[in-house]
Amino acid sequence: MTSEDPDTIAYGRLMHRAMRGLIQTVLTDVAERGLPGEHHFFVTFDTRAEGVDIAPWLHDRYPEEMTIVIQNWFDGLSVDDEGFSITLNFGDSPEPLRIPFNAIQTFVDPSVEFGLRFETQGHDDPDGEPPEDDDPEDEDAPHHDAEVVSLDTFRKTH
Repeated sequence: MTSEDPDTIAYGRLMHRAMRGLIQTVLTDVAERGLPGEHHFFVTFDTRAEGVDIAPWLHDRYPEEMTIVIQNWFDGLSVDDEGFSITLNFGDSPEPLRIPFNAIQTFVDPSVEFGLRFETQGHDDPDGEPPEDDDPEDEDAPHHDAEVVSLDTFRKTH
């Protein structure tokens, strides 16, 4: 329930929080045990989001969003309540990255056709929650609900 309207359940916010918790749990398990089987992740994140820490040359190349693949080679995966840190290889250059959970736009594991997509977030909200609408009846206002991404583009074809 929101503090502004005690008669409304904020399902979108609750879903975002739950989905980010799921990502945190999965990455924590991978940090402790490694990637099982054929699992691997495509993680798209907003490079402009508060708390994102990537090399300047990566930020120049990806000024708005970037997709990383966590699969064959990664090092130093560390997960906390705010996000995760990881070192990935770009060409022959290992680069450390820090990605807050609130910066994540999509999280996909194509090996099991699983994916999450977060609607665009405002950059001013540290909790990644959508701002309260001044006029909840305004149908033209952007909606910030969580949703599951269609995985048709990631399906394996045989």
